[in-house]
Amino acid sequence: MYIADLHIHSKYSRATSRDLDLPHLDLWARRKGIALVATGDFTHPAWREEMENALEPAEEGLYTLKPDLRLPCEVQGEAPRFVISGEISSIYKKNGKTRKVHSVILLPDLASAQALSQRLEAIGNIHSDGRPILGLDCRDLLEIALDACPSAVFIPAHIWTPHFSLLGAFSGFDSLEECFGDLSGEIHAVETGLSSDPPMNWRVPDLDGLTLVSNSDAHSPAKLGREANLLDCALSYPAMAHAIQTGEGFCGTLEFYPEEGKYHLDGHRNCGVCLEPSEARKLGDVCPVCGRRLTIGVLHRVEALALRPEGARPEGAKPFESLVPLPELLSASLGAGAASRRVQEAYFSLLRALGDEMYILREADPMDIERVAGFAAAEGVRRLRAGRVRRKGGFDGEYGEISLFEPGELAMLEGQMALPGLSPVDAAREQRARERAKKEQKVAEGSLDARETEAAQGEAHTPQGLNEAQRQAVETAAPHVAVIAGPGTGKTFTLVERIAYLVEVRGAKSAEITAVTFTRQAAEEMRARLEARLGGKKAVRGMNIGTFHAICLALLEKKPLLGESEARDVARGVLEAGGSKGLSPRALVERVSQVKNGASLESAGLPEDLYRAYQARLTELGARDLDDVLLEALEMDLAGKRAFTHVLVDEFQDINAVQRRLVRHFAAAGKTLFAIGDPDQSIYGFRGADAGCFAALARDWPDLQVIRLRENYRSTPQILAAALQSISANPGGQRELRAARPDGEAVRALLAPDAFSEGVFIAKEIGRMTGGMDMLAAHGGGVRETARAFSEIAVLCRTRRQLETIEACLRHDDIPCVIAGRGDFLQDDAVRAAQAFFASLLEKDAAAFSLALRLGYDCPAEEAEAAARAYAEAPSPLAFAQDAGDLGTTALWARDARDFAPRAEKEKPRKLLEGWCAAHGKNPALEKLLAAAAFAQDMPSFLNLLATGEEADIRRAAGKGYASGAVRLMTLHGAKGLEFPVVFLAGVSEGALPLEREDEPCDVEEERRLFFVGLTRAREELILTAAGAYSPFVQELPGDVRRASIPARLRAPAAEQLSLFDEL
Repeated sequence: MYIADLHIHSKYSRATSRDLDLPHLDLWARRKGIALVATGDFTHPAWREEMENALEPAEEGLYTLKPDLRLPCEVQGEAPRFVISGEISSIYKKNGKTRKVHSVILLPDLASAQALSQRLEAIGNIHSDGRPILGLDCRDLLEIALDACPSAVFIPAHIWTPHFSLLGAFSGFDSLEECFGDLSGEIHAVETGLSSDPPMNWRVPDLDGLTLVSNSDAHSPAKLGREANLLDCALSYPAMAHAIQTGEGFCGTLEFYPEEGKYHLDGHRNCGVCLEPSEARKLGDVCPVCGRRLTIGVLHRVEALALRPEGARPEGAKPFESLVPLPELLSASLGAGAASRRVQEAYFSLLRALGDEMYILREADPMDIERVAGFAAAEGVRRLRAGRVRRKGGFDGEYGEISLFEPGELAMLEGQMALPGLSPVDAAREQRARERAKKEQKVAEGSLDARETEAAQGEAHTPQGLNEAQRQAVETAAPHVAVIAGPGTGKTFTLVERIAYLVEVRGAKSAEITAVTFTRQAAEEMRARLEARLGGKKAVRGMNIGTFHAICLALLEKKPLLGESEARDVARGVLEAGGSKGLSPRALVERVSQVKNGASLESAGLPEDLYRAYQARLTELGARDLDDVLLEALEMDLAGKRAFTHVLVDEFQDINAVQRRLVRHFAAAGKTLFAIGDPDQSIYGFRGADAGCFAALARDWPDLQVIRLRENYRSTPQILAAALQSISANPGGQRELRAARPDGEAVRALLAPDAFSEGVFIAKEIGRMTGGMDMLAAHGGGVRETARAFSEIAVLCRTRRQLETIEACLRHDDIPCVIAGRGDFLQDDAVRAAQAFFASLLEKDAAAFSLALRLGYDCPAEEAEAAARAYAEAPSPLAFAQDAGDLGTTALWARDARDFAPRAEKEKPRKLLEGWCAAHGKNPALEKLLAAAAFAQDMPSFLNLLATGEEADIRRAAGKGYASGAVRLMTLHGAKGLEFPVVFLAGVSEGALPLEREDEPCDVEEERRLFFVGLTRAREELILTAAGAYSPFVQELPGDVRRASIPARLRAPAAEQLSLFDEL
């Protein structure tokens, strides 16, 4: 039989000892008598590297420390074994509640640790903390772990801890099934934690059949083994895993006394209130001192879920032993602190004389203990083994006390004064105890009826059914309809109901409906809503739902589509061939686009010969650019096309002149046109959008019926009032929008001295809103009683550059975040090379092939263009690759093409790009491309997204969002059409909003509309932050906006920066 401690941490986890390295873990495992110890923190790359260098294989799936790294030890014996392990913190929202759950994962080798870490790296930031925080559903984490390593052992950690556990009172579930759903059967063991023991867990039938394991969760080497497991099986990973998962060979646990745990009873540490569960229930679980909710302890939570009486023992329950760490026992016996010289000398004397700590506590002859450490130490061991202890329960993060001697008893035994408990009670603790007694007396004498509790506010949803204006819009018989729908008035709901009305009442076929959206994300949401509304995918299958480009591409014959990068490369070739030096490739592409969207060559400043040369090059390549997609569709005869019988256009205010012509072209082929939008949210003037688009629509269709939606179901009155006050400064007078939600919190505006201080504040405030990022923060001041989920929070900025500092601050605090937007990383040559390679491999795209040769293989431009002509004549890219010779850059492309071709349509984009990076190197821009690829299902659709996606469609992650739980970072343009319970509108500073650019005029009205869009993304809370000086738009807000200052945070040298992010 041997002892195993399977949950610990390394020095790379927060709030851990610097001695948590492999040599010290080996040393303390020998001192403690632990044969198998976990490594902890396998997700951290630096720790994995240390393990690779310091460990060597032992029995199957286990490791030992290399002999030359072992430290001298007082105890002789066999070297302990290490098993690869880690702990993941999942913070996410499920079933309407923010969940915070920790999970321990055991793995059979370092290769599995590397493989699983790569999967998790595509989801969240696993570099900054040994116990990473992911916004990932535990069920999904389990699935990923088993997919990466089928022999992994997945154990929900310290399942009763109030704030971070499977069954915890504040953020847990009521059952295993509720958490893991269809994968519940893959959970075979749970860790019970320090504040509970097996008899408490035996009362909960949901845990029957599971192995109840106990581990130390050590944050310093000396804490190893304070809880552990007894195994009677071979010393190997398969045998250990089998024992845990089946109970065969699992002989029981070594336990902390649960009362000594920090969360055993209910209470408020700051108020000095400690209560039994029955007492807390009588008070409605509210603190009698401060009136806030109590921290509900483990015993209370167990009783809430228990279906068996106290003392019940289910069949097959394993035995256990309750122990106290030897230093604490000696502290109580010798009347000195556990870290005192006297106790430490006695401790190491016992180890040298008798053996390891577990042997001394469990088996050593008390007479031998007395010979080395004295009578009191021996008597303490006798009482511990007999269970003769006095217990005082811990609560709200404060350890309890387990006493072996009555006050004054040691003085009688050894003729000297000694402290009464295992944990020494110094003068400060005695003073706190006296103050606590005084508070309890005041509570007993006072009234407890003056408490108030905050009413929970549910999320805002459009009410069941249609309001009068919405119903009019949905059911109108007018052939041409314009709906002016302000923010939060149920625009998407109305549009979906209109389509359902056409199908269910007017008898329209799904194939007769075209719905145009502004982003792919909006198209996906609309399709999902229609499927739910109309009864499944089949009912929606024939509908034409997508962006202008997607709908037009479906109409046209297939040919390569030039994205921004490829178009600029074509422009570069045109400029070089013509000897033009006055324009950059980017400027040429922009001016060509202006001409294609209706500008004259003269007004665009574009020489006719350059325009014709650019178009000729596209013809030579057999390709089209994004503008050509729309223009070619305008030339098509749509007569008889059923898809355009009913045309509906979302976000109508954002269309440009060519798109407005397309709307006319589509609608002319059908029966009805339904356009919905809001002129006050027209924010794409730089692309030709016009806030006067609805007036132009009325000119196109003189019979146009105009309907206005005025009931706002999204934002609180406070948020809506601020938004209306702002937009009223634009022409059009006072807007009329009525808030349907009840009053909420005041809008806040905070001014920081600089952008770094602003970013730190946002990170700390998000941590406070989410209830603290770890157990220490959860007990710090200012955290909310009802925690937000990360997915409920968005941070919006005017520019992507402003988001960079905020992203760094969130990453530092391990806050998962998803960044939406095209981003400068897409213009990096290494990123462009990777895109071009896969584009040229997956379909015959000569422009992409030429670009890939130049940027990916350093091919001269003339040689690349010549090769592109040969490539264009080949039957297929793969055929070209197979016929390529062995010399030159074309051969290098062909080698990669042959390597990637068998996988290109099967593997996920991220995996393909990882292979590319392995062969060609990686830079920070490619890291961001990998992060964006984590959201894509296949490479063709990912490439198409990069070519045609709008700002909100392209996402990458610093918590790379596998599922739900991440803060969203995006520009104001990218936030269009979205909403969040909490919005930080950051960087609303002078010069940033309205955005002032050198030599470029500023459209203040459009910038104010952009500010209005940002304000109205918020449902419940709106926080505006600025650096240096407020934007003039902030000065226009109502007087009831609460203004405050953010303290300065000095930026230290990079090597010291981690120390700066302390709590505000």
